[in-house]
Amino acid sequence: MPNYLNGRFILTIFIMLCLISVVFYISITNGSFDISVSNVIRTILRINPNEDYDLVIFDFRLPRIVIAGLVGLGFGMAGAVIQGVTRNGLADPGILGINAGAGAAIVAFMFFFQGNMNGTDLLSIMMQPIFGLVGGLLAAAIIFLFAWKNGKLDPQRLILTGIAIGSGFGAFSLYLSLKMKASDFEMATVWISGTIYNANWYYILSMLPWLIIFIPIIYKKAYSLDLLQLEETSLKSLGMAVEREKSWLLISAVAIVSACVSVSGSIGFVGLMAPHIARRLIGLKHRYILPVSGLLGVLLVMASDFVAKTVFAPAELPVGIVISLIGVPYFLYLLVKTKA
Repeated sequence: MPNYLNGRFILTIFIMLCLISVVFYISITNGSFDISVSNVIRTILRINPNEDYDLVIFDFRLPRIVIAGLVGLGFGMAGAVIQGVTRNGLADPGILGINAGAGAAIVAFMFFFQGNMNGTDLLSIMMQPIFGLVGGLLAAAIIFLFAWKNGKLDPQRLILTGIAIGSGFGAFSLYLSLKMKASDFEMATVWISGTIYNANWYYILSMLPWLIIFIPIIYKKAYSLDLLQLEETSLKSLGMAVEREKSWLLISAVAIVSACVSVSGSIGFVGLMAPHIARRLIGLKHRYILPVSGLLGVLLVMASDFVAKTVFAPAELPVGIVISLIGVPYFLYLLVKTKA
């Protein structure tokens, strides 16, 4: 059985990487200004560089593709962790309000401390994930406080509380954005909807350390996530420090979500769909689920971003809206399936 699972895992990873490569190829060569593959390769390898190609690839397309991939990776893995810790298949950073909490804190930072939304102020950009972490942890703490019943998390209360808290933080973000200057308000509302159209290398620099630190922590605790699917009494008999493991996993997941929200706004449903699909493809072991969820998130956000920027060109949709068009029906399907 282990050999079968390893082979299936390797095959799944290979297929995911091939699909991501296809989306990368389409995204970097197609758009309002098409570029051939040979010109892309020459530009990246600095063979007879062209200023127009440099501008399109290095200033517009490549940062956007990289951020889409990193955001998808973060949301996919964080969603798998949150579903594992709560033992709730409907849990998701967006649905539970963690995205909204992180986003509200970042909007507050932008409003009170004049955080720059145009990506030119490196200090402000580097500070945004820290404020997002505070907001995300605050949202998670409030949600878990109200969802705790008889010494354990109640799945129904968790979802209902998360939706309520998320709505509250969303309203707070909208209120602050209405207080901004007219020129900043439009950008703030688009950012809240979930978008990466303003991507640049500073944003990548701001979120990359968070992913480098917390993704290995999560993967190292994959076995703990497997054990957390057991009953509390069984975990205590195994000598596991349940609350400590949950705390580390949740803090790591919220930190990753906060870093993603700081550069992309509140993109929902990635953390819901990716773990579900991963479990269907690879089984229930989290050392397989986590990387597959991450790659599925990469594929989903990269593909959705390409659709968002091309379908209504020259106008552009926020990528969060495109993902929601897929995610809302999927969530309703899971809800009906859970009730059945």
